Amino acid sequence: MANHIPVLLHESIDLLDIRDGKTYLDLTLGRAGHSSEILKKIPHGLLIAFDQDEQAIVESKARLESIGKNFKIVHRNFMDLEEVLQEEGISGVDGILADLGVSSPQLDEASRGFSYKEDAPLDMRMDQSQTLSARVVVNTYSLTDLARVISDYGEDKDAYRIAKAIVKAREKKPIETTFELVDVIKSVKSAKELAKKGHPAKQTFQAIRIEVNHEEEALEKLLEVGPKLLNKGGRMAIITFMSLDDRLVKKAFRKLTTVEGSRTGYELPGEVEEAAYIDLTKKPILPSEEELEANRRATSSKLRGIQRK
Repeated sequence: MANHIPVLLHESIDLLDIRDGKTYLDLTLGRAGHSSEILKKIPHGLLIAFDQDEQAIVESKARLESIGKNFKIVHRNFMDLEEVLQEEGISGVDGILADLGVSSPQLDEASRGFSYKEDAPLDMRMDQSQTLSARVVVNTYSLTDLARVISDYGEDKDAYRIAKAIVKAREKKPIETTFELVDVIKSVKSAKELAKKGHPAKQTFQAIRIEVNHEEEALEKLLEVGPKLLNKGGRMAIITFMSLDDRLVKKAFRKLTTVEGSRTGYELPGEVEEAAYIDLTKKPILPSEEELEANRRATSSKLRGIQRK
């Protein structure tokens, strides 16, 4: 846990405008970097934190208990947040935070199979109890589905060629490890592509990870139901690391904070339809130079937020 540095910590906490006595959701508990700061500010409030990773929950629980007892940790995907709140008898919350992507400990633990830089069994499951893993995706998905996943979630222009190479390789023997998959990906990349900065397998690994953990499905569900769960004055803050996610958040927030349609210019003040939400970040908040120097994994992070009127 010592190596985990929460991204855009102060910026996201400030954006949430946390008030004591209120209820807050941290949808991506991780090692409790953000949750700890939230809990410190609400000694008389309630924090509900979600995570799929049991190891993260074990480590974070002790950290949060050292601050207070007014929290609940839920071992579920945050796409279930509406159902969880119903089970808890909570109709609305005052703040929602989501720090998307893979946590540093998951990346650093080679055995989890998230990294293309370490040789390990293909896994990539955030929730170790689920059956769908990277090995299942790589070895059982059809050519069409593999190409779709790599193209849609990895945005790799070589998606079809990579998928075709995976299918061909697994006909000889199952692809079992991260390095075996890296070799397959490299085999279809041109010398020009291989010479570029960045790892040639990054986009495909990202795509498979997203598929395994239903990340886009969860984000789309969050953007659909999350704003509706905010109490009046409640805020939602989302930290993204991929352009794919940032585009989704930007589009959803714009839709919530603007009113489509034509105006004649002759409407009375009470006749002008107003959006139900305020855009708190016309442009995304980016990490400071100091943060980037201290934590290279913050490089692509962006923070956006809205407030319910």
